[in-house]
Parts: sequence; C-alpha cells; structure tokens
Amino acid sequence: AKQRKLEKAACSIDATLRDLPEVTSLQEETYQELIRVVKDSGDQEILRINKANKEQEEYLTMWGHQIKTPITALELMVQDMSANGEEVTLEYIDVLKDNLFQLEQYVDMTLQYIRYGTMNNDLTIKKYSLERMVREAVKYFSRSFISKKIALRMEIGEDNVITDEKWMIFVLKQILSNSLKYTTEGEIHIYTRKTDNTLELCIEDTGIGVEAEDIPRLFERGFTGYNGRKQKQATGLGLYLSKQVLDKLGNEIEIESESGRGCLVRVIYHTK
Repeated sequence: AKQRKLEKAACSIDATLRDLPEVTSLQEETYQELIRVVKDSGDQEILRINKANKEQEEYLTMWGHQIKTPITALELMVQDMSANGEEVTLEYIDVLKDNLFQLEQYVDMTLQYIRYGTMNNDLTIKKYSLERMVREAVKYFSRSFISKKIALRMEIGEDNVITDEKWMIFVLKQILSNSLKYTTEGEIHIYTRKTDNTLELCIEDTGIGVEAEDIPRLFERGFTGYNGRKQKQATGLGLYLSKQVLDKLGNEIEIESESGRGCLVRVIYHTK
C-alpha cells in the first residue's frame, strides 16, 4: 500500500504533498520534509520568474507606446513635405534629428533593460577615470545642450573610481537625460566633492525641480511624478534602473530638490 501511494505521488507534485504515506520512521519524516522544502523553493522561483516576465511585458508595452511618438512625428513631417513639395530646411533637419535622437535613447534604454537581467556576467570592475566617463556621457547629449542653449560647467578632478565603465556611463546618461529634460534655461553644473570615505559626483541643474512628495518615490519602477506626468516625457524607468545598477556596483545615488529650484543628483563612490 505504501508503494502504491509513493507511485501515485510521483505523478504530481501537488499529490505528493497530499498523499504521502504516513511516516513510520524519523528517516521517512525527514524525506517528506525535504520534499516540502523543495516544493516551497520551486513555488518561490516560479513567482519570481512570473513577476520578472510581467515587469518585462509591462515595460515593452509602455516602450511601444513611447516610441510611437517620435515615429509618428517623423512620418507626419515627411508627409507634409511631400504634399507641399517643400524643400528640406535646416529647421526641418533639426527637428528630424531631435526625433531620431529620441528614438535612439528609447532603443538604448530597452537594450540595457534587457541586459540588466544578466548584468553580473557582463561586468569589468576596475579603476576608471571619472572625468573621462562623465565627458563621454556629456558628449552623447552635446546636441541637446546646444539646441536648448543650456550651459555646461564641469569641475572634476583626476579621480579614479572602482566601477564598471559601460554601466556607469549608462547611469550618467540617465541622470543627464533627466536634467536636460526638465531644464529649459540656465546650466548644468557637474562637480565632485570628497569626504574621508567617499567621493561624490554631483550633477546639479537649474530646472523645474521635483515636488517634495515625489522625492521618496523617484527610484520606484514606473514612477514618473508630477512633472513627468505633466510633460508626458517620462518613462519612470531611468532612475529606477540607475538605482538597481548602482546597488549592484556597490555605489549609491541620492537626490535633493525643491519644486522650481532645480535638482541635485549625487552618485556616491566609497573610497575606503
């Protein structure tokens, strides 16, 4: 009878837990407890996978809606030019370039979002020049600085930080993207400051700032805040993913801001 119960239990993990034969020894009790532990572990892994799949599906759905905006803008411009027989003006070219750059940013974000799942297999941790990484991120947005007439002030020493260059530049791009998105005039000031145990990279802008009630939630996945919803430009993933990346790299990120008074983002590297 016990053998038949065991054979039946082998057909289904749920049946395994319901129909296990009554234990007659400490050894059998231990085996049954192991089965329950394995079952619970499997259930937790399934929940984790389902959650990750749901988050990815939600992101890709949102990304699909976001990327339609610049694509539609480009299509309408081309149609308008064709219908009116207009020649391509410098103004049109600038708008086309802006929309293409927006597409490039969305694609880059998606690629990094996908790669994040295997980030640990893609790290090269060593000392890198902080100034060089910042300059590469700034160069990526050079056109945005010029077109928006936003001044750039940099005061960075010759410090090296222990990190992964590719992922750190990704984080810096996300921070700069936010600063440029919400700064219509003035400047972005990038500088460093040191304490006994840390080196802080500060990116400070003269933009519209962040509502006080939004600051505690800025690193939540999908949170866009009042200004993001108002301007309809935010995905709610840039800062979330930046925080996740920095956590894995052993760094920190903090934000200080007041509505209408700009924003200060600090990336904190531990030196001891």
